[in-house]
Amino acid sequence: MRITGGAWRSRRLRGPGRTTAVRPTPDAMRERAFAVLGDRVLGARCLDLFAGTGAVGLEALSRGAASVVFAEHHFATARILRANCESFELESDRAAVIIRPAADAVAGLARSGQRFDLAWADPPFEIWQEGLEAVVAAFASGLLAPEGLACLECPEKADVEAALPAGLEIVRDLKGGASRVVMMQRTVVSRSNVPR
Repeated sequence: MRITGGAWRSRRLRGPGRTTAVRPTPDAMRERAFAVLGDRVLGARCLDLFAGTGAVGLEALSRGAASVVFAEHHFATARILRANCESFELESDRAAVIIRPAADAVAGLARSGQRFDLAWADPPFEIWQEGLEAVVAAFASGLLAPEGLACLECPEKADVEAALPAGLEIVRDLKGGASRVVMMQRTVVSRSNVPR
């Protein structure tokens, strides 16, 4: 597992052991998604839900994001996440790790008045709906900026469209193998920043 682009391109990350159920976003899918996100990442405040090893958030920082908040509820996985963040010697204002379930992290961050430009949720595939619920809560609570974008990584056959509430729309759907990354925004925002 490695960073695929930006200042830390090709730097290796510590991955999960073979005995853990953590499923990091494959390098190829991460590279493809960030190519689509493009300049949206520059200077962005990012939220990495179900962060796992932190590969997505660290990719964002490598590609110019201002900061990332990582949320991971599993203590053993959070140790790997912290080790990966420490290996980059990041300042505390650029990377923060919250060890809480995604829904709790979203609620707490919203109460504290934080705002993010980009959110990524990569839940275990068997509970992909919980990832969508966390993303919807982030939009509903104002945790995502008005033109914020959320990315949900889920199984290729997940029926995200049917589960999406009114007020949100899918703007890109990247499929690859057994997974997909669904990018969504509020329906009322300007289309000028939609990834093409």
